Amino acid sequence: MADTGAQVLLRGLIDDAGLFPPTALPMVQAVERHRSDRIVSHPMLSHRLVCPASRWGELVARLDGDQRVDVGLVLDTDAGAAGTLPDSDPRVRVARYETRARPDDLRLVADLFRSGDIGGAGRVVYFELDRDPGWLDAVDILSGARPLGAKLRCGGTRPDHFPSAREAGAFITACVERDVPFIATAGLHRGVGRADPATGAAHYGYLNLLLATAAVVQGRHDAVVPALTSTDARGLACAAAGLDPATAARTRELLVGYASCSTGDPVRDAAALGLLGSWEV
Repeated sequence: MADTGAQVLLRGLIDDAGLFPPTALPMVQAVERHRSDRIVSHPMLSHRLVCPASRWGELVARLDGDQRVDVGLVLDTDAGAAGTLPDSDPRVRVARYETRARPDDLRLVADLFRSGDIGGAGRVVYFELDRDPGWLDAVDILSGARPLGAKLRCGGTRPDHFPSAREAGAFITACVERDVPFIATAGLHRGVGRADPATGAAHYGYLNLLLATAAVVQGRHDAVVPALTSTDARGLACAAAGLDPATAARTRELLVGYASCSTGDPVRDAAALGLLGSWEV
């Protein structure tokens, strides 16, 4: 049976960021949870474990026998996207890298990918963009340089860690219009946006981001900010369920996925909203 539009939106959406706050699991627990998730193999999970490069040794040490894991490697050391990377291990496949880069360095790397000089390496890298003046110029730099992409941080421990709906909407619009794939992280483990009582900031839900991206794909630019700010769970669910599979597929070509410290909450939310269809247990 072919996936529904909602299932196309949700398939393989969630990366496992259990090592990161607020969950911040010890490595042994993170590996065990990830192993259990792979056994259950829910379609919403990407089965990529997001791991800091600084903890690579811990990860390898906790793998049992021939246990294998796909990793999104966050370059939190001085390695850099093209620098010295952790020693390889046959049990670990680095599916992609995540890092920060100064505009000049980003321009150099993107030019090399576009020219084909390093594109053959097949290295997928997502660059986290700081929301400084002119920050969306980086999206222009990344245009035409697939598999390079952008990364949007959607939350944190302080209100200023949260992009406004206009900032998030401008980022999404820029990526869609320039065909730049992107990922998101922080504060997105629920399906629908909500207020954070600890910081007073508004969290986005993963449905908010998906539907905002779909709105740009459809050319409905005036619907982007409303999609991001909506807390109408039923309305968002109906909009997701009503997307045609082709629009949903294009949406996911652009919004590749997001990192969630919880791998259970997103699935439970989708189930409660009636979006899982044939995936229901």
